[in-house]
Amino acid sequence: MIGRTLGHYNIVEKLGAGGMGEVYRAADARLGRDVALKVLPASFARDPERLARFEREARLLALLNHPGIAAIYGFEQVDGVPFLVLEYVPGENLRGPLALDETLDVARQLADALEAAHEKGVVHRDFKPANIKVTPEGRVKVLDFGLAKLFAGDDAAEGDPSYSPTLSLAATRAGTLLGTAAYMSPEQARGRPIDRRADIWAFGCVLYEMLAGRQLFGGDTITDILAAIVKNEPDWQALPDSTPPRLRALLRRCLDKDARLRLRDIGEARILLNAAEPEPAAPPSPAPAPRRLLPWIAAVSIPSLALAALALIHFRETPPEAATTRLLVPAPEKASSVEYPVISPDGRRLAFVATVGGRAQLWVRLLDAVTAQPLPGTEEAAAPFWAPDSRFLGFLAQSKLRKIDVTGGPPQTLCATGPSARGAAWSPHGVIVFGDGSRSTLRRVSSAGGAPVPITALDAGEISHRSPQFLPGGRRFLCSVLSSDREKTGVYLGAVDSQPDAKARKRVLAGSLAALYGRAASGAGHLLFERDGALMAQPFDPEKVELSGEPFPEAQQVAGYSAGGMVFSVSGTGTLVYQSGSGRRHWLAWFDRTGKSLGTIGAAENWQFVSLAPDGKRVALAQSTPYSGDIWLHELARNSRTRFTFQAAADAYPVWSPDGSRIAFVSSRTGALELYQKAATGVSEEELLLEIG
Repeated sequence: MIGRTLGHYNIVEKLGAGGMGEVYRAADARLGRDVALKVLPASFARDPERLARFEREARLLALLNHPGIAAIYGFEQVDGVPFLVLEYVPGENLRGPLALDETLDVARQLADALEAAHEKGVVHRDFKPANIKVTPEGRVKVLDFGLAKLFAGDDAAEGDPSYSPTLSLAATRAGTLLGTAAYMSPEQARGRPIDRRADIWAFGCVLYEMLAGRQLFGGDTITDILAAIVKNEPDWQALPDSTPPRLRALLRRCLDKDARLRLRDIGEARILLNAAEPEPAAPPSPAPAPRRLLPWIAAVSIPSLALAALALIHFRETPPEAATTRLLVPAPEKASSVEYPVISPDGRRLAFVATVGGRAQLWVRLLDAVTAQPLPGTEEAAAPFWAPDSRFLGFLAQSKLRKIDVTGGPPQTLCATGPSARGAAWSPHGVIVFGDGSRSTLRRVSSAGGAPVPITALDAGEISHRSPQFLPGGRRFLCSVLSSDREKTGVYLGAVDSQPDAKARKRVLAGSLAALYGRAASGAGHLLFERDGALMAQPFDPEKVELSGEPFPEAQQVAGYSAGGMVFSVSGTGTLVYQSGSGRRHWLAWFDRTGKSLGTIGAAENWQFVSLAPDGKRVALAQSTPYSGDIWLHELARNSRTRFTFQAAADAYPVWSPDGSRIAFVSSRTGALELYQKAATGVSEEELLLEIG
């Protein structure tokens, strides 16, 4: 639909989709304004019942005229495509937690809008944060009356849950499904007739979420959520201590499972909200001695990558009495690997790539939720990274840079990249810097998409630039530079407005290939980096770009560096996530043709690229490190190995000649990839076969 014209409406972009249609932003060429078009899909347009419900939504919206409800301008049909013309509302969907005064202001506006609808005999039936917009001016607008009904005269089957289009899309729109189910009243969950008190329950759920910053009821499936709504009581302890008693009382009235005891009219809520202003605070008690605790969360996976764990850890200078808390987070069921853990800037969500059934996909988990959920459309994802608003998640997949709204919606392609992920970062100014695998350099692109612009170029001997991480301010960043000269490998300073041919670079950290900046609760900044299997922290001034003091360990047994992304990240709230493990260590093992194990050979090492000789007596394999890798030969009969290459570079991908006399391999010893061969005896010189580039 993008770029298509319906009448005098030129469709510009897709805003969202639901069970009752797809919503687009369009330019009204006749009146010179932006509007929202809600288009009924062609398959639904041929369904008389769906079309009738679409028209009913238009009639219901036409009854409502309130500044807190998105207005309808018309119902039209062009070339067989029926659509509603609606007010376009800029801004973000409502999200918590909010400050108390902001919560009260938003709640009053929502109550006022619902009261206007109820006075016209309209119940929304799908009142939730995803259907509430907050404009840049702070005005609140209620959207999407697609499931609304009149108290009388509406012949829709109330007791049939399948009447909800959102619920019928469970197989493909799990995020929407869970969001909708979480705000259903107990009578809705039981499939019983409802009235305006269902909206009052949903209003209570939204108010609770604004205060607590979490959904009132959650679960792995719609059945779990609906069961929790019917059986469980709200967790009142999750509300902030500053919540006024009158506001707590209002929540209890809105969230009474017995509709007969629930608040009778949403107008009463508006009145009670005006009386729920924060009460004068009691005289402050003497403040305890400061504890310079950095509340970091660390995500850990065991070497098999079947499990992840979270831990709250603190800086070495923290006083001994500071508590340490550790949390365990299981990986998705049947996951064969878990990689690239990244924590959102607001510290609320953990994202990672998990491989289940041979398919790698992005998963996201609220830290207070029970399980993680996969993001549809993110297959083959690698190196995820968060937007500063914690709503969008960027990632690299299928040689493209993409982003996805974690609250729902399909992924969007921003630009093409190289064939391998090299990490990316998103600045608060809407600029994304990423490692281009085909060029081995860093490029920048707008977060809205476009043509990428190079900002680094390889210097003599350099192999790749990767893993950018922004410093405060969003202009300068840290990036990893891999060089064939090990002395030049390390973390360097870059800038989004750099010239790609700039050769004067400042090295910030030597001996590491991954680093990011984090701030402690005390306000002190630190550089975090992995070294020899430990996560280290060292005081760091981001303005002067200078380290001071001595590095100290924050965690042990941190998983080895990954070329496509970091194995640790830190949020703006000081929450740290890291992947633990003893590195990717493997044994050589024999199996017979039935799959029966015949034993292991040698010790566990970082072995990669195993290649068996044609006579079956020797194995060539690469031992990889973040900075270099050598090829070794293992004689199976004697269970002994000898080193085959000796360069301070990455040698990999050994392949035997058919007669077993030679071995071909790839090397980065000159800064570019080249193909060599060498006699399998190991005593001859290497011969250059091909400059790959």
